[in-house]
Amino acid sequence: MAAGPFIIPDKAVLNIALGLLNSANTFKLSYHTSAWAPNPATLEVFADVSSEIAAAGGYSSGGITLGNDALTISGSTVKFTGDAAELTAAGGSIPAWRYGVVRAIGTINGKVDPVVGYFLGDATPADVPATTVGNKLTFTPNAAGICTISKAA
Repeated sequence: MAAGPFIIPDKAVLNIALGLLNSANTFKLSYHTSAWAPNPATLEVFADVSSEIAAAGGYSSGGITLGNDALTISGSTVKFTGDAAELTAAGGSIPAWRYGVVRAIGTINGKVDPVVGYFLGDATPADVPATTVGNKLTFTPNAAGICTISKAA
């Protein structure tokens, strides 16, 4: 006799997410040029990511720490949220970029600096121009969260 479908309880979605998206972890956002060609089928850890923009204008190598990250659950959907991250260009421009990458810092489940996900800075896609001195580069998470995880019905 074949077994029926495997049912994942709603709270189990949260527990699965907690493995990576644990709010006790530190998360960083880094910016990357169009020279990087992301492959979602193989992208797993930050070592898989290349072409980070140069440290300049207030941007530091490795990216910006995201603050106040949290997980919330509504039904069977877990939402990962955090504050906006902002840099003001000083002493030079923050270089042009195309992709933003969010990752957890440290070793989690045997993976060093696992990637949570990435986004295009401009949906065209086109490079986001350099942020000139005195101007702000702001990452504002989507109202739906940095990412959501839900189970199929």
